[in-house]
Amino acid sequence: MKTRYSTFYFLLLSLVVGLAACRVGRNYERPPVALPQQFGNTTVAPSDSSSIAEIEWKRFFADATLQQLIDKALTGNYDLQLAVKRVESAQSYLKQAKLAWLPAFTATATGNTNFPSKNSFTGMNMQQFNFGDHIEDFNLGVGMSWEVDVWGKIRRQKEAAMATYLQTYEGQHAVQTSLVAAVASSYFNLLMLDNQLSIARKNVTLSDTIVQMIRLQKTAGEVTELAVQQAISQQQTAELLLPQLEQGIAIQENAIRILTGELPSTIARSSKLSDFQVGETLPAGVPAAMISRRPDVRANEMGLVAANAKVGVAQGNMYPTLNITANGGVNSFKASTWFNLPASLFGTVAGSITQPIFQRRALKTQLEVAKNEREQAVITFKQSALNAIGEVSDALIKLDKLKTQQAIASKQVNTSQLAVQQAQMLFRSGMANYLEVITAQANSLKAELGQADIDRQRLSAMVDLYRSLGGGWK
Repeated sequence: MKTRYSTFYFLLLSLVVGLAACRVGRNYERPPVALPQQFGNTTVAPSDSSSIAEIEWKRFFADATLQQLIDKALTGNYDLQLAVKRVESAQSYLKQAKLAWLPAFTATATGNTNFPSKNSFTGMNMQQFNFGDHIEDFNLGVGMSWEVDVWGKIRRQKEAAMATYLQTYEGQHAVQTSLVAAVASSYFNLLMLDNQLSIARKNVTLSDTIVQMIRLQKTAGEVTELAVQQAISQQQTAELLLPQLEQGIAIQENAIRILTGELPSTIARSSKLSDFQVGETLPAGVPAAMISRRPDVRANEMGLVAANAKVGVAQGNMYPTLNITANGGVNSFKASTWFNLPASLFGTVAGSITQPIFQRRALKTQLEVAKNEREQAVITFKQSALNAIGEVSDALIKLDKLKTQQAIASKQVNTSQLAVQQAQMLFRSGMANYLEVITAQANSLKAELGQADIDRQRLSAMVDLYRSLGGGWK
């Protein structure tokens, strides 16, 4: 008898091991992505893999006020908090998936009393054998159910759960990268508005001087009231900028506070826009390294890994399922003898193989949809990689062209300021009319405001390059 049981268990084990070699699904392989050897318009050699994205954001943004704002954003921003919660949910599912290959256990305790009809078959037998007028049944047992992972379906479920967890983890990094960049860009924009407000105030003071000078010329009979009115109009143009810029500053401060998860309020700052300079060399590294570093691209790749594993799960659902069940405990028809051992002990063991035959095309549809979703994930991954390459290239182009614009704007400001000084001197000596003075002043104001905007754009382009390369989450 023992030999027969041993042979049966050996054959069953051999069958399980043999079937386990037939795994469902295919292992993940990264799909081919067309990548350039180096980013366009960059002087970095293809063999140079160094990148500013490897620098921690606290080292990349050295300004104390900006660091404080980013720190607050990383702890108080609600988008980032939601991303963290998504990671925690995915982690819980991963813990569940890791234990899916173990058997499930349930404990039950039941007690019931049955009063059958005396005219029923059961009731007549009870009367015949003097069992009384009711039947008692008390049961306390533990049940076990175990699905043997014959085809690797449970392993694929675990693989999908792990990839989903990593997708949310990389998604959190992507949110942090965007958040750091948003705070930095907003801060630079705030400093630009401060600079433009200072420029506008100086221009108002200059306009007041010109108005007084033209009024003296009118008193001397050298110009008409029209000249005075033109000068006042130019002064009012500069004055109009003051409330507009003050409004922009207040709104920008509120926007930064909201990014940090705080109520709208002012921001104390001591830095000026001119205190920040874009480095002469900002290495971008190679595209292949950027693809492996950038969080949003990595998140999309993890989504592809999960979709690939789910195809294996859908395939496994179409194959036979091997289940082993067991139950054991104590059972008695009387409460008084319920725990009389070993007489009340019972146990059962059973094995079953279930093969789906006709499920109204549900399983085949699940497989087709899983394959389609895998192809969609491939497209999403390739598209995100292409967009990342484009964003880095755009940032490099902006940095290059804005550097040229910055040099031209600086010369333009110097020229316009010199023109204002010369126009005033020539006007006093009667060699220039009032229109030339007003025009020189208007050109100077426009040039200085434009220079401040270009300086801000170049700093923002530096931030865009840092973000697009995958920096900001370390």
